[in-house]
Amino acid sequence: MTLRQSALQLPFGLCMLATGLLLAGVQPAPAQGQSSADIFDLPRVTGLIDIDGRVDEAAWMNIPALPVVMYEPLFRGAMTERTELRVTYDDEFLYASARMWDSDPDNIRANSMYRDRYSGDDSFSLLLDTYNDQQNAVWFATNPNGVRMDYAIINDLAYNGPDPFGRVISDSWNTFWDVATRRTNEGWFAEMRIPLSSLGFQDHDGVVEMGMSVARRIARRNELHSFPAIEPNWDLGWAKPSQYIRIRLTDVQASTPLYITPYASGGGTQLNELPDGAQQYDLSRTLTADVGLDVKYNVTSNLTLDVTLNTDFAQAEVDDEQVNLTRFSLFFPEKRQFFQERAGIFEYRTAGRFDMLFNTRQIGINDGEAVPIIGGARLVGRAGGWDIGGLNMQTARHKGLPSENFGVYRLRKQVFNPASFVGAIATSRFDVDSTWNVAYGLDGMFKVGPLEYLELKWAQTFADDLSTDFAGPNGYARARLERRTRIGLSYIASAAWGGRDFKPGIGFVSRTGFIQPFFLIGYGWMAGDASRVQSIRPRLLVSQYLRDEDGSLESGMYWLNWDMLMKSGGGITFSAQMVTEDLREPVSFPEDTEVPAGRYDYYALQMDYFGPDGDLIRAEGSASVGTFYDGTNLELQLEPSWYISRYLELGATYQFNRVRFADRNQEFFVHLARLRFQIGFSTRISINAFLQYNTDADMFSSNLRFRYNFREGNDLWIVYNEGRHTSRFDRRPALPSLDSRTVLLKYTYTFIR
Repeated sequence: MTLRQSALQLPFGLCMLATGLLLAGVQPAPAQGQSSADIFDLPRVTGLIDIDGRVDEAAWMNIPALPVVMYEPLFRGAMTERTELRVTYDDEFLYASARMWDSDPDNIRANSMYRDRYSGDDSFSLLLDTYNDQQNAVWFATNPNGVRMDYAIINDLAYNGPDPFGRVISDSWNTFWDVATRRTNEGWFAEMRIPLSSLGFQDHDGVVEMGMSVARRIARRNELHSFPAIEPNWDLGWAKPSQYIRIRLTDVQASTPLYITPYASGGGTQLNELPDGAQQYDLSRTLTADVGLDVKYNVTSNLTLDVTLNTDFAQAEVDDEQVNLTRFSLFFPEKRQFFQERAGIFEYRTAGRFDMLFNTRQIGINDGEAVPIIGGARLVGRAGGWDIGGLNMQTARHKGLPSENFGVYRLRKQVFNPASFVGAIATSRFDVDSTWNVAYGLDGMFKVGPLEYLELKWAQTFADDLSTDFAGPNGYARARLERRTRIGLSYIASAAWGGRDFKPGIGFVSRTGFIQPFFLIGYGWMAGDASRVQSIRPRLLVSQYLRDEDGSLESGMYWLNWDMLMKSGGGITFSAQMVTEDLREPVSFPEDTEVPAGRYDYYALQMDYFGPDGDLIRAEGSASVGTFYDGTNLELQLEPSWYISRYLELGATYQFNRVRFADRNQEFFVHLARLRFQIGFSTRISINAFLQYNTDADMFSSNLRFRYNFREGNDLWIVYNEGRHTSRFDRRPALPSLDSRTVLLKYTYTFIR
């Protein structure tokens, strides 16, 4: 790394780390907008509790049951089953129990034995806003099989992206805790024990305040019993951190454990490659053996430092195959646990469906292939009212790629009220060959009414190959006003601008040089008590991209949809869409199909359906028919699931596209199929098998992962990956049947001090 790079890179990391450690010593600010009368004093346990799923100790009976209400399908309706939920604590642990009687115990849903896998089961959940910021939470859940499910919630569950809740709920957050369940002919019963050291919180003279929500789900009836009584004005409103009841724990001291996790791995790879100028593929075989280390240290009770050396992600699930019928690059979501944990603090979205200033897939992945990571560090948490995030990673040289350093640093602070904040983010990317890219962003979210939010953003990028000014074409800006509710009037109105040179080095940007007006308006209402329909919501969207050079229309999307959610838990959506594309260059599609430059207006009708998640056999699907540029497109997608037993789950996806351009006598067909097997021999031993076939890529691939979880932090993984060509003779020289094959064994063990 050159002196110039070091001079630019070092201050970011040192300033971020120093700021985090400094803020760690700041005394916590009192919760904003919260009076002492609003706080529920959590009762202390006065006896021993044995975590065996029986919930029969006298200590439990001395704790009052929480006053639960029905949340859905009918808010405050008559509950069909008796439910008793209790929460308590002592000096070391937080405890939660559930006595869930059921008049039909044979139909209790217990479909999964797989860690972090919700498969339409009956469940018991405890959600905690441990930061007491009314924006973030951790979610502990179990099913009648005693499966541990723990998730992280960010951004007050405000969905703002392409996949519902995909960016605001992460199942890759894991911590140390215990659970036990028991089924009888009366129902099922559960006990949780969560070490206080596993929770990030701030104590003030031994007093801890946080938010809490507790719930029981009866899956076959789509029935949810919850505490507190939260109005169903939002999707998953009972899990929305800003609506939790605030609780208080006393005489509690935070602890700062140290987790040291070494790993050892080994395996072999077979790869068919075509050397330059050769007429035949060569099959290479390589053996690997590796060791590495992850260290997690709680600098304070809610500020965590992670250090990783020789980082390995071999056990991560492979990417889903996708069909690209756009003129932009495909976006693949992050599946590596290290980058998903506490990822919410680094969230900085820009204008597109997937566009963001920081995309972790830029680190350690190049063209879908893993790049070795030498190591790195991450500091995340909250201190003195500040959200803090810092990440720095170093990759090794790999197949002609230089060694690179990646950094992202984030600060954010609540202002005015718990739902408002101002913040800043900076990213950097430097390689040893003197190429560099730096970006910064400023943002603010302000709650300006009971349901209204104003968002302001400004960002800029700088790079070695760009000549940029402070207010030049390397900037991005957005103003957005939103009303968040699913009942009554909701809307989003925003305007964004992205310069032609706005190119964050570790971000994802689908297009540059645009002005984007965006408007979404909807109105929702709850159906009557006797109706099978739970809620109805029509919505209208208008989104355009104008070229900033002359204001001409480049792209436009306009749709009207009608969402209908049923009390059974299923739902259906009808939509009519219009798309405008003004192409200045031709666009290529599969089978050498090409759409010439020009302006196109095309239309489609679409229907989406999903069944109740409590059904043992259920399906999701969609059908779309309409024009496509100067041709037509028929798209069908079906996703069935079958919960054969608590040990075996089958899931499949089939997508079909038929695109025809009759005037040019061109057409192509795309078939994409996925098949997934989830096999849980117990809550600790499982197999996940994932098979995919994509006619666009002419590839069949398989991914099989065996996991033996001895205890939290102690795992044995066996991973098998294989790719095979399905159209071998369309090229010269002919492709071999085998593209690649990998077998890997990995073992991790965590020491706690």
